[in-house]
Amino acid sequence: MQPAIAVRELTKSYAEGSAKVAALRGVDLEVRSGELLMLVGPSGSGKTTLLSIMGCILTASSGSVQIAGREITGLSEKELPAVRLQNIGFIFQGFNLFPTLTAAENVELMLDLKGVPAAKSKKRAWDLLEQVGLGGKQDSFPSDLSGGQKQRVAIARALAGEPQIILADEPTAALDSQTGRNIMQMMSELAHERGRSVVIVTHDSRVLGFADRTVKIEDGLIAPSEVHEPAVPAGLLVHGMSQPTLNLA
Repeated sequence: MQPAIAVRELTKSYAEGSAKVAALRGVDLEVRSGELLMLVGPSGSGKTTLLSIMGCILTASSGSVQIAGREITGLSEKELPAVRLQNIGFIFQGFNLFPTLTAAENVELMLDLKGVPAAKSKKRAWDLLEQVGLGGKQDSFPSDLSGGQKQRVAIARALAGEPQIILADEPTAALDSQTGRNIMQMMSELAHERGRSVVIVTHDSRVLGFADRTVKIEDGLIAPSEVHEPAVPAGLLVHGMSQPTLNLA
């Protein structure tokens, strides 16, 4: 079966004055449909850079990235947003909400870009915010929301277009334990029941038990001995606590 994401010999370098700093140094990775993969590793190891390249936000210095079988490394910056809109929901660590739009309007924006009629997009936005625990906050502006609430709006927005690939940068970092577990259960159901590919960058050890695979990155490379498939079923926390099912209909 064709992988949802295929990365081959991927490199990314940044210029710092007259020197170049290598963020990625030849990464190979495949992400399958229907799996939840977590990227872990120390700060500065290249996790977020890799996620951003797979999410069509950054361009690679060299190598190959295929999204749903399409090579994207040769695409221009004008062409990449269309690939992202069609295939990917991206959850940013910094939320990236529009401050002049309500929570519901931030979610509706993704649906508008997808061409969903206004009435349907409003209902879908309200339903998604309810599912992530923000019922009653649909008309609130980002300035009136806590960090955890903003993150949940960002998650609802990423899910709104029903993307086949969901990429998330520290999605539980600003959440309390219970909300974090609920969000991870939603991610797990999207992978295992909806066949989506979910890739999460995290430092949150509380959620590692949800992963089908955990891949460690160090110094811009995947550590060969640090690719793990859990001994417990995905959807269970490390300490074995099962989670409630969320309605994703």
